[in-house]
Amino acid sequence: MIKTVLSPIQWAEKACEALMARFEPEQLPPDRFHYHQGVFLSGMEKCWKETRNPKYYEYLKRWVDSQVLEDGRIKKHKPDELDDIQPGVLLFNLYEQTGDERYAKALHYLVPLIKSWKTNPSGGFWHKEHYPNQMWLDGLYMAGPIAVQYGKAFGDSEYFDLMTYQAILMEKHTKDPVTGLLYHGWDETKEAAWADPGTGLAPEFWGRAIGWYPVALLEMFEHLPEDHKDKEALAAILQDLLVSLLKYQDSATGLWYQVVDKGHLPDNWLENSCTALYVHAIAKAVRFGYLEPKYLEYAWKGYQGVIDTLKLDDNGHVVIGQICIGTGIGDYAHYIARPTSENDLHGAGAFILMCVEMSLAPRTN
Repeated sequence: MIKTVLSPIQWAEKACEALMARFEPEQLPPDRFHYHQGVFLSGMEKCWKETRNPKYYEYLKRWVDSQVLEDGRIKKHKPDELDDIQPGVLLFNLYEQTGDERYAKALHYLVPLIKSWKTNPSGGFWHKEHYPNQMWLDGLYMAGPIAVQYGKAFGDSEYFDLMTYQAILMEKHTKDPVTGLLYHGWDETKEAAWADPGTGLAPEFWGRAIGWYPVALLEMFEHLPEDHKDKEALAAILQDLLVSLLKYQDSATGLWYQVVDKGHLPDNWLENSCTALYVHAIAKAVRFGYLEPKYLEYAWKGYQGVIDTLKLDDNGHVVIGQICIGTGIGDYAHYIARPTSENDLHGAGAFILMCVEMSLAPRTN
């Protein structure tokens, strides 16, 4: 166990600095405009807003400037994958800070792609062009916050309705009434190799996928009108999911499992990125008034559980392990066999999101 005692915001800074030491911003992988960089730099942006340390702002601006051309086009991305829409959330703050029109132009290019996105028969977004009719939980994080913020910033309320519909449709079809958890995906046509022939559902509750969904809702709530017709329903969905997750938190460590509901199986393992996303969402839901303060106890337990797994390398940089690498949808064996990584971008991003949010949370003991 690590002996260094730091505050949550100091751990957020340690994670930012570990990745900054490893990568020049232009070299952040993969070599395109993608959510791996987007979630990491979203965490860094929140860290900057709390600390006002200019090096974080300058770093994320350098990455965006390496990807966005002067006319607002994106140098390299896949316009038919939701994963490559998400980093656009970084453009709002840059536009606000600088007034540089290329950031607005990039938003005006990226976000309207969503209005013509391919959908399943019920109107749910395909996750990617080559995954026809498949809705993945991850997709709400990729498109929801940017679209709702765009609707607010540029006065287009159609995006509010579009994304609340996606969130409600996704929960309606992926929620398990017994556990209250959400399956990783749903294929309405039931043609995907993983789809249940009766329901079209993915076979398992994968940790990180479930994490993206409440994180996305809470980001959307920051920009969605309070009196929006779907707000009350979405708030209830958020509460139900977060409370349902609590019974699957490992009592010994405070962490959650890779396959959330199967902690009793000997080959299942505790995973840091999903834990970080759940902690972030629980604490933020308390801060926004969607959960009672008593639930912070679970957030602090999960936070400490992640901190207890950390190491420092020879240069004193934090090493965040137990992060599942990116994964598609599969059966239990598929998720359990996935390799883990250290300090990968979505794991570090989830960690920073957690730490910044916990820096705003009161201690419970």
